[in-house]
Order: sequence, then structure tokens, then C-alpha cells
Amino acid sequence: MLPAQAGANLIYGMGMLELGVTFSFAQLLIDAEIAKMVKRVVAGIDVSDETLAVEVIKTVGAGKDFLAQKHTRQFMQKEQSKPRLIDRRMRGAWQNRGAKDWAQRAEEAARELLKNHKPEPLASSVKEKLREIIRSAEETRGLS
Repeated sequence: MLPAQAGANLIYGMGMLELGVTFSFAQLLIDAEIAKMVKRVVAGIDVSDETLAVEVIKTVGAGKDFLAQKHTRQFMQKEQSKPRLIDRRMRGAWQNRGAKDWAQRAEEAARELLKNHKPEPLASSVKEKLREIIRSAEETRGLS
């Protein structure tokens, strides 16, 4: 979080364990969720007439139930982070669903991705751009 707030635009080591000697697909998924949450925080809070909802506050009144308001639900859907691997249910519900911790859920998700994910092929223009980059690097190093 601190490097991101200071303006860093690169996260190094996602998925790495043991000083980078070991790579874990499960750790990569955990790190990706953390990075997504950090990115959301760094994006900041939009302060506008719509997000302040002064009229909603006046209508509902201080100390009343804002969760029943359509405006609140709409913005919670947009603003609240929704990690796939963190289980935010109450303990009883979590235990009834197997009491899997973050690492277990990440391991299962990684195995599922490795088994079933079918990546979209790169566009021809992207493939050609990559070939150009490789050709240029090879020419610069006298490898062609």
C-alpha cells in the first residue's frame, strides 16, 4: 500500500515465495486480490453531488437506516471491494461451507484456472508488435 500511495507503478514479486526461488499460482491469486484492493484505494474517493447524496441524507435522517436506500446499495456495489478468495461470511456460515482459509481457497482457484482457463488468442496486431520488439532487440544485440 505505501509504495502505491507514493506513486509506484510496478509490483514486483507477485506469486513468489522464498525470496523468489519458488513460484506459487495460489500466492499469485492472493497477491492479485491484494493488488486489486490497493488499486481501488489509490484511485481515491469520488466526491460529487451524486456520491455525497445530501438529499438522501436529508430524507432518511441522521441515525436512520441507509442500507435500505437504493442509492446506498448502488454505490456499495461499485465502491466496496469484492474479493473472490476472502470469505466475509459470519463464522457459522463459513464453518458450514467447509471453513476453508484464504490459502486453501486460493489453491483450489489456481488448480481450477490451470485446468480450465482458455486464454483469448492475441490479436494479430499485438503479435506483430511483439515480433517487431524481438527483431529490434535481436538487431541491437547482433543476434539476427
